[in-house]
Amino acid sequence: MRSPERAAGTTLSATLAAIASMSRVRFTALGLFVASLVVNLAAQSADLTVDRIWGTADFANDFISIRWMRDGVRSSVLVREGDGQNLYLVDAATGSRELLLRGADLVPPGAPEPLSIEGYEFSADDSKILIFTDSRRVWRSNTRGAYWVWDFSERRLLPVGPRPGNQMFAKFSPNASSVAFVRDNDLYVADLATGLEKRLTTDGSEDVINGTTDWVYEEELDLRDAFRWSPDGSRIAFWRFDQSAIEPFHLLDETVLYPKLASVRYPKAGTPNSDVKIGVFDLATATTAWIDVGSDNEAYVARMDFTNSSTNLWLQRLNRHQNRIDLLVADVRDGSSRVVMSDTDEAWLDVHEPLWIDNGRRFLLLSERDGFAQLYLYERGGSLVRKITTEPWDVTTVHGVNERQGVVYFSGAGEGPLQRHVYRIGLDGRDLHRLSTEAGSHSAAFSPSMQFYLDTHSQAGRPPTQTLRDADGALVRVLAANDSLRARVAALDVRRPEFLQVPLADGTLLNAYVIKPVDFDSTKRYPLLMHVYGGPGSQTVRDAWGGANYLWHQMLAREGYLVASVDNRGTGARGRDFKKATYLRLGELESNDQIAAARWFASLPWVDGSRVGIWGWSYGGYMSSLSLFRGGGVFRTAIAVAPVSDWRLYDTIYTERYMRTPVENPDGYEKGAPLTYADRLEGSLLLVHGTGDDNVHPQNTLQLVDRLITANKQFELRLYPNRTHSIAGPGIRTNLYTMLTDYLKRTL
Repeated sequence: MRSPERAAGTTLSATLAAIASMSRVRFTALGLFVASLVVNLAAQSADLTVDRIWGTADFANDFISIRWMRDGVRSSVLVREGDGQNLYLVDAATGSRELLLRGADLVPPGAPEPLSIEGYEFSADDSKILIFTDSRRVWRSNTRGAYWVWDFSERRLLPVGPRPGNQMFAKFSPNASSVAFVRDNDLYVADLATGLEKRLTTDGSEDVINGTTDWVYEEELDLRDAFRWSPDGSRIAFWRFDQSAIEPFHLLDETVLYPKLASVRYPKAGTPNSDVKIGVFDLATATTAWIDVGSDNEAYVARMDFTNSSTNLWLQRLNRHQNRIDLLVADVRDGSSRVVMSDTDEAWLDVHEPLWIDNGRRFLLLSERDGFAQLYLYERGGSLVRKITTEPWDVTTVHGVNERQGVVYFSGAGEGPLQRHVYRIGLDGRDLHRLSTEAGSHSAAFSPSMQFYLDTHSQAGRPPTQTLRDADGALVRVLAANDSLRARVAALDVRRPEFLQVPLADGTLLNAYVIKPVDFDSTKRYPLLMHVYGGPGSQTVRDAWGGANYLWHQMLAREGYLVASVDNRGTGARGRDFKKATYLRLGELESNDQIAAARWFASLPWVDGSRVGIWGWSYGGYMSSLSLFRGGGVFRTAIAVAPVSDWRLYDTIYTERYMRTPVENPDGYEKGAPLTYADRLEGSLLLVHGTGDDNVHPQNTLQLVDRLITANKQFELRLYPNRTHSIAGPGIRTNLYTMLTDYLKRTL
């Protein structure tokens, strides 16, 4: 389960310059006009409305997306100039750039205009570029479209196959002579010299998927692209899913004359998953070898790739309970495999891909076995070399290794769970050093050579900036100061969030923030709106820019509300035990904590305890409804957007990771379901759902509606026809948040 979430204008300086050029305007008149203009523009810049937040681009980041080249000292950047797109190479150290590809040259034969570049990848030797265009959405992302190749030496555009289109996840062979892709659930290879394509698998159908994944693997294991070239280009390894045992879930489109069904193979908790195999297609013999992934046909193959050899694969196998993960190495010639090492946990394990180093002879792996997510170094055969990081805080992301210098770069919560910083440490476990210096949250994108990294930094209430840093963290240059957004935010004249801790009865302290009105008076009492997500490993309380939701919360604060958020037990960056305290009991401890936090806030002299509300989306919608029902009147109102109402209705991988199956844990499912407590509703409730939500199905809200009606409880409901879990689209968010704002004004 995942959390969902530029208008043209004249700048003041440009306007004043234009006015100053009006030579025949008298000085006093000009001065009066300028003074009036400054006042009007200042008032406009301080305006904060739902329409401005979601209906304009006033608060968009001024970033340009860059992509590192393989040499690690240059990057590429796609720039829209005039009516077209151009691709530049940028020198990391100097910032100088050269034109690499002119978008106007990308005109397919017989086409009236150039391709629109939606994505691109360079070949291993940088002689060609693979261009993705004309895309369509598949569940979460636009992953189906057409692929073309631009050959730099010959300066010509080549189609990938005789009929570009309906293609997914195309990638060059290592020698750039061909391109593999998925079409209609089968694997293909297109030869760039002849233009011909070859179908590698032949059983792709509605039931069988080759080279990409089923719905639940994409959503919960973040796996979409499901095939890999061997290093020498002689083989392709791929996932094969037989989803025939999964019942389809039907979504109904009623905006047309005769309603249409859209079906999703969606495995609900405790029901069958796809049967998964790993195949390796040999291009020379046109045969497929099947890898032995073990006798447990309910296990997940979460990750897979070739090692440094074209005859060996590594795989990560996760049992259905997701409390054991095995690293296997397989021989693709006969399909045999062996377990190299295993990691286990009494609760569950998150999937962390091994980072192979030393030409495949060693690997790094994250594990929580000692209470915090730490880095461990292993030999290829599975023997532990050493634990590299030993500090009592979580490593959150591994960026890479500079093998020549023997150091690994990573991000973590070394300054507390509210912040994220970039670090390096020797592979020998010595010389831990923090690279990022400014307080707040840093995310890093290292170059392949580990010589540079892109640092995106923000703080609560302060929009992000992007800088280029060397491997020591020293500033090379500013890439995006984001001045326009920062100026607009500064002009709002609001108070930044204040961080605090909420005490529980057992002494546990929960991290929280509160946003106060700019004219806050501690002798007055204000209504309080709590924002919650609360799911396993998540955080809403971070010293980081909060985007559109943060601006909406500030808008509410300007109208006299307090807005707070509390990270309950089960949330992230506080070690294994804090995160996994909710195991088999989703919803119980988390809602207890939100209720306790609401009572604590209500005890403060500047909070009106009779006007406390809570709102959330997805897991947050689940939490807001559950907390309202179990809160005994502590909440006056709640908003639940796209909520889970019963974990029996949600998917296998996510739900069983934390709850096991309904047969194994019936008490946990019953006690963690808002449906169980619907008859306890006190106060106001607004339910919001998109009828095209393939993730948290509208069935969740409709079953909750049925239960509330049966209990003779009054509530409000807003449905968004055919909108997905994100409830997005032109004008949709403006409509949604206008409705949410009006609801809060009426009920809080």
